[in-house]
Amino acid sequence: CTSKSWSDLIGSSSFVSTHLHRNVTKHAHVCLLCLHHPNVRRQFNPDDPYVTQEFQWSLFSNETFEESSKLSHPLGSTEHYVIYGSSNGLVCISDEILNFDSPIHIWNPSVRKLRTPPMSTKINIKFSYVALQFGFHPQVNDYKAVRMMRTNKNALAVEVYSLKTDSWKMIEAIPPWLKCTWQHRKGTFFNGVAYNIIEKGPIFSIMSFDPGTEEFKEFIAPDAICSPWELCIDVYKEQICLLFSCYSCDEEGMEKVDLWVLQEKRWKQLCPFIYPFGYCYRVIGISIDNELLTGRTDFDKGVADLCLC
Repeated sequence: CTSKSWSDLIGSSSFVSTHLHRNVTKHAHVCLLCLHHPNVRRQFNPDDPYVTQEFQWSLFSNETFEESSKLSHPLGSTEHYVIYGSSNGLVCISDEILNFDSPIHIWNPSVRKLRTPPMSTKINIKFSYVALQFGFHPQVNDYKAVRMMRTNKNALAVEVYSLKTDSWKMIEAIPPWLKCTWQHRKGTFFNGVAYNIIEKGPIFSIMSFDPGTEEFKEFIAPDAICSPWELCIDVYKEQICLLFSCYSCDEEGMEKVDLWVLQEKRWKQLCPFIYPFGYCYRVIGISIDNELLTGRTDFDKGVADLCLC
């Protein structure tokens, strides 16, 4: 009798919501998902064609950076897979090179459960570019996968998958400002909305799409952003942010990453992240504690480290 009542309790939507809110608020059970060589301290030879064949996904501690567990493909596949988003312990994985018919899996590594969305029946043409994002939408209490596909003739198709209904929906209303030549760059998923950096000629902008309301918005990027390289989009203190490492730092012997946050549909520039000059730093993103997470490479020693700034 006790087991049944506890099972009913922890299976209820109210308990699940309370449990997730508690973990998010306290930053409990936070891990880094890392793609790495089995020997994380291995000297790297960029000319070795077999290095990437040995890469694997693992969970690392968010505080110590120590490896906690390996993540093999849930279906036992030996092919490389890519993580296209994670939320509340669920991970969205698919092929390294996406196509409209690439299988998508929503996976909970902790309890080893897997959901494979059905294939879309509304698409029967090939696309030159496919982007995939995944996350939790708090307003509709559902997990969403957003797939954006573009043909060589700039035709755009957007599909949304609902974990609750286990079905896809094609978005019919595409705004006119997306019916042109543009290049998709990087993206993130925050508070139920998919954000993407797009490049239209010399102009960079952020495209947002809310799968709950099916609404598109565009935010022109700051004028200082002049290149897609070293440009990253993430979340800083509960706000969408842009990170750009292109300009020199005023402080001698230091480098910087410029930071803007989106506030009330406008970009506000904050103090940059500053770090010592002398290594090759690659911006990975913002940690859950609002610190800059970078990869620092020492080419002379052939090693790399994760660093927080």
